Parts: sequence; structure tokens; C-alpha cells
Amino acid sequence: MDVSGAALLRVKLSSLLQADRNAGPDGVYKIRSLYFDDYWNSAYNDKVDGVNRRCKYRIRCYNDKDDYICLERKLKDGQYIAKQSARLTRAHTEALIGGQYDFLLEDPQPLSREFYYECVSRVMRPRVIVDYEREPYVFEGGDVRVTFDMNVRASVLSFDLFDPCLPSMPVMSPANLILEVKFTEFLPNIIRKLLPDRGAAESSFSKFVFACEQVMMLYL
Repeated sequence: MDVSGAALLRVKLSSLLQADRNAGPDGVYKIRSLYFDDYWNSAYNDKVDGVNRRCKYRIRCYNDKDDYICLERKLKDGQYIAKQSARLTRAHTEALIGGQYDFLLEDPQPLSREFYYECVSRVMRPRVIVDYEREPYVFEGGDVRVTFDMNVRASVLSFDLFDPCLPSMPVMSPANLILEVKFTEFLPNIIRKLLPDRGAAESSFSKFVFACEQVMMLYL
């Protein structure tokens, strides 16, 4: 979606949706995700090849802070997406980045222990960091979130998740944004009618894949 289209959509949605309370005074917060992949680059290849059922792991933090860090597993089966998460400390996050994961076996959170076995059996390692700003809106009448993601960037030369000056490069035009609509059970028709036509607007944009490809181009 281009910037002008996003501006018009904000106006349309303003009477129904509220700004997410987790956003800053400008309605935006920063997301940084460190994606992991295995020895065979399965997460990358499955996405590129259009595999119907796939998953990927990432560590996510917000606004360059370490007070809320999560290990996440994103599962996709056709059009259905589910996320599971486990909290991490900064020390544990830095251990994972350094290839140390034995502590996961002592963690009571199921996802942590499952990630340990993934690390051992599939040689999971950091692949790329993705930065972007998110402008989120919520619908009080249901579990609906509409987000605009902008300024998507891929890190280069480092996996330092907590470096506020991490070198990065853009992976999409600054004139474009990513519109995402997320809901649990159903999307209310009153919101559906305000959104761009699905056939014209829907496209597959993977921040993870585009970031990997931008970084790979540096070494060609």
C-alpha cells in the first residue's frame, strides 16, 4: 500500500478503531526481530517455495529496550496463523545469539524447551535482524487489529539486538507501507467494507525473506 492510500484508509477507520495504547505519543512503536533459521535454511526456503505449512522462530523486542523480550514461534497453515511465545531475559537472549542454549532445558515455558531441541537437532542459528515502525489500531467490538508497518530495514554486519545504532539497509520503498489486518474469529463486516478490495490489494510480503535477500546481495 502506498503512503497516500494509507492516509485515506486512516481517515476511514478513525471512527471505528482506536490507537493501540502500547504505541507512543505519535501512535507508533518500533519493532526489532531477530530471525533464526536452521542449517538448511528451511524457514527461508519454505516461504520462497510456498510450502503450505511452515514455521519460523524469532526473538522480538520493542523500542530498543530490554524490558520485554519474547521468543516467538510463528506457525502458518494456509490462511491460518498462530503464534506462541516465551519470555526471555536480556542475558538469556545474548546467550542464544552466542550459540548457548542449554539453559532452555531448565525453563518451565514449553516453547523454550521445544526451541532447545530445534537448536540441537536442526542447528538453529541467527539469520537476520529486521527493524520497522508499526502504527497499530484496535477495534473495541472484537479482537481485531489493523497495523501499518513502515520503514522496514535489514541489519547488516551484526546480530546485536540491543544496539540502537545497528547498521541497516531498507528492504522496501519508503513510499510504501505494509497493511496487516488480524482477527481471531471473524472480521466484522463494517470494517471489511472500509478495507481495500482484497483482490487488488492482497500480496505476499515477507519481511524475513526480503531482509535475507537484501543482506545476501551484499556478498554477490
